[in-house]
Amino acid sequence: MDAFFAAVEVLDDPSLAGKPVIVGGAGARGVVASCTYEARAYGVHSAMPSMRAKQLCPHAVFLDGHHGRYAEVSAELHKILKDVTPMVEPIGLDEAFMDVAGALRLLGTPEVIARNLRQRVHDDLSLNCAVGIGRSKMIAKLASRAAKPRASRTGLDPGPGVVLIDAEHELEFLHGHDVEALWGVGPATATRLHELGVRTVAELAALPVDALVRKVGKVGGAHLAALAIGSDPDPVNPNRPAKSIGHEETFSQDISDLAELERHALRMAESVATLLRGTSSAARTITVKVKFKDFSLQTRSHTLERAIGTGNAIGLVAAALVSGIDPGEGIRLLGVSASGIRPSGGDQLAFDLGDGRAEGEESATTREQSWAEVTAAVDAIRTRFGRDSVGSATMVTKEGVKVPTRRDAPWGRRSSEPADLSWS
Repeated sequence: MDAFFAAVEVLDDPSLAGKPVIVGGAGARGVVASCTYEARAYGVHSAMPSMRAKQLCPHAVFLDGHHGRYAEVSAELHKILKDVTPMVEPIGLDEAFMDVAGALRLLGTPEVIARNLRQRVHDDLSLNCAVGIGRSKMIAKLASRAAKPRASRTGLDPGPGVVLIDAEHELEFLHGHDVEALWGVGPATATRLHELGVRTVAELAALPVDALVRKVGKVGGAHLAALAIGSDPDPVNPNRPAKSIGHEETFSQDISDLAELERHALRMAESVATLLRGTSSAARTITVKVKFKDFSLQTRSHTLERAIGTGNAIGLVAAALVSGIDPGEGIRLLGVSASGIRPSGGDQLAFDLGDGRAEGEESATTREQSWAEVTAAVDAIRTRFGRDSVGSATMVTKEGVKVPTRRDAPWGRRSSEPADLSWS
């Protein structure tokens, strides 16, 4: 979808049409979640710090956003997609992969399907989208980017809307991209590739695989070597489970007190547990992520023998991981996530954290077992009386109990409370 969150805001409030609208946190540590093309013309883009966006576009209209509304429109979008094919793999609220191989005989060529789909989205939702077509998910993704509008101070180029990359031109199209366009190439990997003199996908494809493996590792090297020649066998999977569920926050002020950080970790662990149980899941690996005052990142993880799903058990592991981190001059961001996700129920945890705490202190095993019945009772109350009817003390706000959901604004409504609830 084109500028999805911002476009929905303009749809709901036509007085915003033609204005540079930015959805995101407006505070000192806020982040741009989405913006209209009028804002992009000034250089504003998603994930940009809000303060920088204000410098580039002082007259921009900042909105907290309405994540629940975006989820409603997203549900309508996915109904349209599934009218074309049941093979739809959602990638967030505003994006999805579709395997249309089974729809060609009934609906026509891929390009005809794409143009009709784009027209229906516009007619039914009054929103615009870009469609990329290719033999693989990676090529389709890059093609969808090429189909999007482009904004500049001289005006808006609406873009083609639909871009088809056929097999004969696949490598020519792919090799013209920078390596950062490939999945799995973040800032750290890009730096390593640049050290090898590799900046484009074409240069990556020409690099000997053993040299690539030595630089980025065996698994990562083999993965990137395959992508560089257009090999992406990952199929469209409409039932792909989440790999991780997390909750992270950027604090309004850096925190250096370890006890305070542990309290925040416990609160986030409760949020993660609530989200896990919402999908009837539990997790084996708990990860803590911190961003320091100098913006450097550090993560600590612990993998348990069996999966856990209560806030107290997850909190015990998360707090122990936090206790092993030196906050230095201060921590600006803290996150807790769970991975190794599997269906919950059945197994009891058989693992002692062994983190150097005093003998006799409650272990993760005991926490999981002793809180299982309490957690089940809390879930039953929420089912009957609503999700915000009961929660732990860490969920109490001035407005009452606030239980996180996938509909909560991931960039935070206030500068003191920016939260990111993530699924991947």
